[in-house]
Amino acid sequence: MLREIRPAILVLVLLTAITGLAYPLAMTAIAGVIFPKQAQGSLIERNGKVIGSALIGQEFKDEKYFHGRPSATVAPDPNDSSKTVPAPYNAANSGGSNLGPTSKALNDRVKEDVEKLKAENPTATVPVDLVTTSASGLDPDISPDAALFQLPRVAKARSMSEDAVRELVTQNTQGRLAGVIGEPRVNVLALNLALDAANAK
Repeated sequence: MLREIRPAILVLVLLTAITGLAYPLAMTAIAGVIFPKQAQGSLIERNGKVIGSALIGQEFKDEKYFHGRPSATVAPDPNDSSKTVPAPYNAANSGGSNLGPTSKALNDRVKEDVEKLKAENPTATVPVDLVTTSASGLDPDISPDAALFQLPRVAKARSMSEDAVRELVTQNTQGRLAGVIGEPRVNVLALNLALDAANAK
């Protein structure tokens, strides 16, 4: 019986070593050489200090910055561990709200957000990505329409011309991958850093 079991055990150990150890280590090493920035998390630095990742959104509340999509991520309530509290862009707890289209809480939140945005820019249509969360809750990008919607507020808060801010939005708009995959998008952190750099000049 041991003679029949031994080959199965050897194959199991061998395949575990190859697929569970050798292959992942080889792929990690190759990725580190070919795509060093991406392999380290697409981190963004300013003045030698890591300030974020191009892959994870951040919450910007100041009027002088473009704001990203709402985030549905949460964290444990420090006062009651059986409850959660909103924690926007909490990468440790990625996920959507799981609220459906018939949810009163979702509808109330969206209506409130639309009213706030309408007060900010009453003549424009509110882009849907400024009031809806992504599936991960960590989306770092917004649509070009969402960036242009916020343009008057940001230009006014920074005492910049709208044309100058629009140029920055255009420069930071990424097109479809290979011209066909995905949608045009603007990385909010990259755009806000470009704004800071333009103000510094």
